[in-house]
Amino acid sequence: MRAIVCTKYGLPEVLQIKEVEKPTPKDNEVLIKIFATAVTASDCIVRSFKVPLLMKIPMAIAVGFPKPRNPILGQVLSGEIEITGKDVTRFKNGDQIIAFTYMRFATYAEYTCLPEKSAIALKPSNLTYEEAAAIPYGGMLALYNLKKGNIQSGQNILIYGASGAIGTSAIQLARYFGARVTGVCSTANLEFVKSLGADTILDYTKDDFAITGALYDFIFDAVGKGKSSKFKVQCKKMLTPNGKYISVDDGTPKINSEDIIEILTLLKDLVEAGKIKPVIDRSYPLEQMVEAHRYVDKGHKKGNVVITVNQK
Repeated sequence: MRAIVCTKYGLPEVLQIKEVEKPTPKDNEVLIKIFATAVTASDCIVRSFKVPLLMKIPMAIAVGFPKPRNPILGQVLSGEIEITGKDVTRFKNGDQIIAFTYMRFATYAEYTCLPEKSAIALKPSNLTYEEAAAIPYGGMLALYNLKKGNIQSGQNILIYGASGAIGTSAIQLARYFGARVTGVCSTANLEFVKSLGADTILDYTKDDFAITGALYDFIFDAVGKGKSSKFKVQCKKMLTPNGKYISVDDGTPKINSEDIIEILTLLKDLVEAGKIKPVIDRSYPLEQMVEAHRYVDKGHKKGNVVITVNQK
């Protein structure tokens, strides 16, 4: 089968398309034919190994050093179950699914195997495979952090980085929960963020949102990337007395597969009900993975960058 292999850390050019052995599922696993995946900011961080000095040792332990422990990167997929192991009961052959593989990676390939108790849920019936691949990463992280912040109807919430994969999901989910949303983004994305349901839009290139005088029940930094302590202090000054500040830099969610399955299933239901929709900036074929990583590295994508792996 074809796969994108990363044999060392570095620039996007370290990614190479190769023929590798097709995996065989164990008794408790399913073999998934992958139709689409996505290039996430996390993928690019792993590929480049570009993290703050204090994070290098923990990251090396997690993903491998001096090269990736699993050379096939990628954490999300949409696809179809082709073979089920003899002990599998959750799924059957032909089921259309989405999945978040987390540190198992292995979605930059035509096939992968996952234990049936992994973070797998049925694909939203009203989405293409490419659209569905844009749901697990941003949707899961947005929903997890909004719930962590105990979002409530009627709250004022500010989302910094409102145009990215996590931010675009967070806007729609916050609106679903009944919050009033202020989105912070660049000039080029103002109308786009407004179209997703933000009540107020601030341009971080022109507006100093820290001096607007507005107070928020919840501020969600959907970008992270080691914001300065000054930024965090400014945000906390803008909170109501019981307000919360949460950043994606706070760490990878400490949640088990059962919780992620519940999150993915809720996202599926919300998509099918028309409450949220995936946002795709660009799509690339598997052969253009290097170009896709170059684009994501620029840090200006709107929503998700999707990779078509197999044609349906």
